[in-house]
Amino acid sequence: MTGEGEKSAFARGVWRAVALTLFPEMFPGPLGHSLAGQALEQGLWTLETVDIRAFARDKHRTVDDSPFGGGAGMVMRADVIDEAVRAAKEQAGDVPLVYMTPRGRQLTQSRVRELAQGPGVLVLCGRYEGVDQRVLDAHGAEEISVGDYVLSGGELAAQVLMDACVRLIPGVMGSSASGEDESFEAGLLEYPHFTRPASWQGREVPEVLLSGHHENIRAWRREQAEAVTKERRADLWKAYTANPEKSGDEN
Repeated sequence: MTGEGEKSAFARGVWRAVALTLFPEMFPGPLGHSLAGQALEQGLWTLETVDIRAFARDKHRTVDDSPFGGGAGMVMRADVIDEAVRAAKEQAGDVPLVYMTPRGRQLTQSRVRELAQGPGVLVLCGRYEGVDQRVLDAHGAEEISVGDYVLSGGELAAQVLMDACVRLIPGVMGSSASGEDESFEAGLLEYPHFTRPASWQGREVPEVLLSGHHENIRAWRREQAEAVTKERRADLWKAYTANPEKSGDEN
């Protein structure tokens, strides 16, 4: 991850993503397609990888060892990760370090928005049983989870995080309004969508959406968003109804 091109891009304020991984060939993966891929080609953001194994200290390029205290699996070594992180930080500058792990705080749209508004993100992709906690503490890594399940490694989770951030970068989505009505933006899940044909297999589009009455449409969409949130996400509904500015006096 060297080169004057990358440094100049960072100096211009282009949002920067760096993945620290044992499998750099997994990137850009899905990030090379659709909105994220187009934005990458347009220079609206940059993506780099750091091969953690390149910082191993022995001829076998060992990056892991058995856990102290016993137990199954292997743990990624603090000394190897430390050198990889230091190299990435030296190149990328003051960019937050995130470690993708099921034990982290749940990724939220509000945190995505904060990261997207910053200079970028360094994402550490763990493997095996995880990373030695000492190196995470030493570098102040933020531990983030994309859900209550376990993946084979952090690369897919890193791509989820990056994609969520990239689409909020100015100029990536065609309309700024596209992001305003999405799930979580108002503390609610998104309302259902419909398009042509108006009648399909005996199922009709709700009449209000065909009325042209914008105020009624907005009210219907809010009602639908509230209903689906209440039904499917009790945690979001509780937070939403506790905020009178969002939910209104009727809640």
